[in-house]
Amino acid sequence: MYMKKLFPLSPRYRLDDDCHWLDGVDSARYYWIAVNSDRTCQAAIPGLTVSSLNELKEAIRNFRGLQPGEQMALVRSPEPSTIYCVSENCYALEAEFKGAKVWHLFDYETLDSLLMTGHPRWQCRPKDTNLGSQPIVPGWQRTAVA
Repeated sequence: MYMKKLFPLSPRYRLDDDCHWLDGVDSARYYWIAVNSDRTCQAAIPGLTVSSLNELKEAIRNFRGLQPGEQMALVRSPEPSTIYCVSENCYALEAEFKGAKVWHLFDYETLDSLLMTGHPRWQCRPKDTNLGSQPIVPGWQRTAVA
């Protein structure tokens, strides 16, 4: 029986996308994305955090060694999450979104770059420090008592 390599048809995030999907990475290593580049549908995906350069190297080596069908847990992420190697150059990062477990698909280069933000001395861009507070800001602007 001849088997072809799996090629997913779902959209996946790439660094060279024409669509702007990455809003930023905050200091807690959450990847803030516009789901399918829809600005009204934002997700915060927990990323890799490590306490030493050796831990980072081990995590990157494990990621780079994944074969189709294999998975890798991000045990030190802010929330537990899993990376799945779906097929060659297609990886899924599992996260909870609006109460459901979903897979966000990335190519190798993109996910490798995002994982590098787990470096113990990595610092987010100054404008990304407030990404986690954006959903609650509109609540601050309303009058609580009239």
